[in-house]
Amino acid sequence: MTDRAELLEAALDTFAEGIALVGAEGRIVFWNGAAKAITGYASVDLLARSTPAVLEMLFAGPLPGEESGAGVQAKFGALVELKHKLGHTVPAMLRTLVLRDGLGGRIGWAAVFHPAESLDALPHGECGDGSGVEASLADLESRLGSAFEDFTQGGPPFGVLWITVDQAHELRRTHGAGACDAMLEKVERALANGLRPAEALGRWGDDEFLVLSHERTPQMLAAHAQSLAGLARTADFRWWGDRISLTVSIGATQAERAGSLADLLERSKAAMSSSFHAGGNQITFASGRNECLPS
Repeated sequence: MTDRAELLEAALDTFAEGIALVGAEGRIVFWNGAAKAITGYASVDLLARSTPAVLEMLFAGPLPGEESGAGVQAKFGALVELKHKLGHTVPAMLRTLVLRDGLGGRIGWAAVFHPAESLDALPHGECGDGSGVEASLADLESRLGSAFEDFTQGGPPFGVLWITVDQAHELRRTHGAGACDAMLEKVERALANGLRPAEALGRWGDDEFLVLSHERTPQMLAAHAQSLAGLARTADFRWWGDRISLTVSIGATQAERAGSLADLLERSKAAMSSSFHAGGNQITFASGRNECLPS
């Protein structure tokens, strides 16, 4: 009869992300097939041995949860560089989790990672250099991936709001990048004030934002988008004495189990574009049937 450990190992081995489990003494006790594909190291090279120096980045630095004594916590979106067994560098997105027993004692930790190149498959806004957007993208990519994976395995529903500031392009052209960046920071603070617990907000391009929302229905997501649009309009932005009125165009989309994360974002982007090209200052909800319905 197959025991529980074999079942768990078989399940973890089906994941597309690399997964490494390390015991409290610092030795690797599990290494799945995806981890081998990413690094070139097979489980026989690593199990019950100290972590090779080329892979120490997986567990470098303080682990989340060490100071707080909390349960299992995750570190989202850390960009690290792993050394492949053949010698080349592999940029990877990493999450680390502290593992504890029922009494709260640490029994080990886990590293979950995937090549950073795979992030390019998800659509996002245009990004120039020096905008500081990359870190936000990495964090949101990781959170979106986790939310979508949980959802496809029966977890809670979620949706995304793709937001662009209608005046951003013109402000950048007439007042310069400094004015536009100051305005975007103002809008981001206003939007953050309207977030629900556990939601995530970040830059999704030079002039765009993305909200990962856990509203349970399309109607609730659209209503939440209306509320955030109202907050953006109340952001009082002044530049050299000029008061500039702000509005946003939003594309809202609810995750559907039959689709992919890239499809979800493409629908949201198309809905945002529909809102913007219809004159701005409105929300469009995109269904899984590729219909864009103004809200």
